[in-house]
Amino acid sequence: MAVDKLDMGDNQQLNADDQKEKTPTPKKANTRKAVASNKKASSSVKTKAKVNPTTGSTKSNLDKEPKSDGGAAASKVKESKAKLSSRPIIFDAYATHVIPTMMKEYNYRSVMEVPKLDKIALNVSVGDAKEDNKAIDSVVKDITIISGQKPVVTRARKAIAGFKIRQGMPIGVSVTLRGNRMGYFFERLLNASLPRIRDFRGLSRSSFDGRGNYSIGIKEQVTFPEIDYNQVDRIRGLQVTICTTAKTDAEGARFLELLGMPFVREG
Repeated sequence: MAVDKLDMGDNQQLNADDQKEKTPTPKKANTRKAVASNKKASSSVKTKAKVNPTTGSTKSNLDKEPKSDGGAAASKVKESKAKLSSRPIIFDAYATHVIPTMMKEYNYRSVMEVPKLDKIALNVSVGDAKEDNKAIDSVVKDITIISGQKPVVTRARKAIAGFKIRQGMPIGVSVTLRGNRMGYFFERLLNASLPRIRDFRGLSRSSFDGRGNYSIGIKEQVTFPEIDYNQVDRIRGLQVTICTTAKTDAEGARFLELLGMPFVREG
C-alpha cells in the first residue's frame, strides 16, 4: 500500500509539471507585448532615409541641421559675386552706354548695326629665333601669361637667303582672343597696361586700316603687370590688333572712344 501511495504521488507531481510547461508564464507574455509596442513606437519615430547617389551614404531628415539666416545671406552674396565675375564689365558698359549713344549719333535703324568687338589678335616677331632656339619658348610663355591663352608659333612660308631664313623656321608667335578672354584682355589693356607706358600722351587716331580695325604697337611687354621684370630674358615688343564690325574708321574710332580708348584729343 505504501508503494501504491508513492506511485500515485509521483504521477500527480509529473502531471503538475507538464501543466506548468504547457501554460505560458504571465511574465513572458508581458515582455513580448512590451517589445512589440517598443518596435511600433520606434518605427513611427524613424523617418525615411535618403541615399546620396554620389557618396552612397544615407542620412535621415532628422540629421539635417537647420540653416541659419547668416549662412543663407553669405551664400547669396557668393552667388552674386560669381555672377558678376563671370562676365567682363566692358560688355555691360557696351549694352548700357555705347549702344544708345551710337544709335542717336548715327541714326541706326537696328541694334545690330552698332559696331562691336569681334576679336583681338596679338603678334610678336622673334628675329633672334634663328640663333637662339629658346627665344621662342620664352615668348610663348610671356604671351600665354598676358593673354591667358596659349599662342601659335608662326613659321616661315618661304626660304630667304638674305635673312638666313629657311622654310618652316619659327619666326614669331600669334594668338587670337574672342569672347570673355577678349573682354578681360581689353579691360587690362585700358586700365593697367597703357597707363604704365612711359610718357604716355594718348593713342594716335591714324592707326586704322580703313575698315574700322585698330592696331597698337607696344614696345615693351613689361608694361603688362602680369609679367615679372626679373624673369624676362629680353625686352620685346608686340602688336595688338583690335578688330571691330564698324564699316568706317570714323565709326570705329567713336566706338572705341566710348569704350574708353585713350585717343589723342583733336585740335
